[in-house]
Amino acid sequence: MIQGIAEEELEWFVYREAQLIDEKRLDEWYGLFAEDALYWMPLVRGQTDPHSHTSLFCEDKFLLKVRIERLKDPLSHSQQQPSFCQHVLQRPEVVGRDRDAGEYALRTPFVYLETRLDEQFVLGGVAHHDLRREDGRLKIAVKRIELLNRDAALPSIQLFL
Repeated sequence: MIQGIAEEELEWFVYREAQLIDEKRLDEWYGLFAEDALYWMPLVRGQTDPHSHTSLFCEDKFLLKVRIERLKDPLSHSQQQPSFCQHVLQRPEVVGRDRDAGEYALRTPFVYLETRLDEQFVLGGVAHHDLRREDGRLKIAVKRIELLNRDAALPSIQLFL
């Protein structure tokens, strides 16, 4: 038990989130985010603020919903031949906690594979989840993805890391 919540529950949450993306259960995945959530991929190593420097992307919950609806649209040009992905995660590590506030921070190294027809690419990095309890359930307050090769020319990522 880690200050009021079992470590296994936090780990399970991160594994489950990746599974929902891999299975394209994007509406369920969207439901994991808090209303004021941020989904963010910094461009610069050590970047601590998405607003003081350019990011690869920085999306609130509204923009996440727009991306999900685009992916679900049968007329979406980029998905005429659908993309598929697979996350391979190391065990999530709890790196911060505030029991009184119900907030937890996790760090999870990953490998991400995305494929579409005969094209496949691989990305590696670390996912940082800032989770908090809301109405007795864990929600994602911030998901920050630090790609290993964030300063390279990246492929067009169709799904979610």
